[in-house]
Parts: sequence; C-alpha cells; structure tokens
Amino acid sequence: MATEVHNGDAVNGGSKAVTFSALKPQLFVEAPKAADAVQFYKAAFGAEEGVRVMHPKRKADQELPLVLSAELKLGSSAFLVSDLTDDSSAPVKTVGSGTVFCLETDDVDAAVGKAVAAGAVSEGETAEREGACCGGRVGKVKDPYGIVWLICAPAKKCADAEA
Repeated sequence: MATEVHNGDAVNGGSKAVTFSALKPQLFVEAPKAADAVQFYKAAFGAEEGVRVMHPKRKADQELPLVLSAELKLGSSAFLVSDLTDDSSAPVKTVGSGTVFCLETDDVDAAVGKAVAAGAVSEGETAEREGACCGGRVGKVKDPYGIVWLICAPAKKCADAEA
C-alpha cells in the first residue's frame, strides 16, 4: 500500500492525526459527455477504468444515461470523471475551470502524439522549459472537454541531469 499522509498532528495545532490514503481529483464535463471523456482518457493516456456509477434517476428510455462518477487509474494515481448537469448536486457548477494536470512520462513526444491522435489539441511546441514540471521536456494539450494537461519528463530525470 502507498505511504499515507498524516495531517493535524500537535505540531500543526491539531490534537488528533488525520490520515489520508489517496487524493482523487474529480473532473466534471458537460453532460452527457462523461462516457465519451472516459473513452478519450483511455485512448489518449492509457487510463484504466475502475468503478462506474450511473445516475439513478436517469433510467428512462427517453433520457440519456448520465455518469455520476467513473474512476480512472493513471499510473499510481486515480481520478473521477462525472457528468455536470444544471440540476446537479455537484460541488462545482462549471466544467474545467482553473485546473491543470501534469502527467509524467519517459517519452513526452509520443504521449503528446497519442493524446492528439485521440482528439486533444496540442498547445504550443513540445520543448525544454524551465520551471514547468521540474524544468524538463514539456508538452501541453487541451482535451476535448476543456481540461489542460502538461506532459513532462519525470522529476527524477531532471534531478539526475543536474547531478
């Protein structure tokens, strides 16, 4: 099991340690596009789908089925994808606002190419960039749902280069 993060200890002013075992960002896409977004993340980034929960009130034949949440695993991390509707009880009311994800890979160019082939739009050239993802090789794509993804070399490679 992964190392757990402990917060709220006496040093931080708390009286009891709070333990987190994972951080799972949740991406909201315009309904009814979550199912398509899941397919995109599988094709573009090789994500593996775990549990999918459909909206229980959308079972009528005349309504499109909506995804309450679909868990996707990418490397050792996981994130959720959900449909966002006007009547949603979601904690946010807009899609893709102010969010950027950084993916690490040994082959930045191939990863950007795969994302673009799956439907993402490349934003700028893939190049060596100082300050982004540890200052190594970085590519930037925007997926069809408005989410920006930085694709960069792992931090350890940059640290090794400096040594």
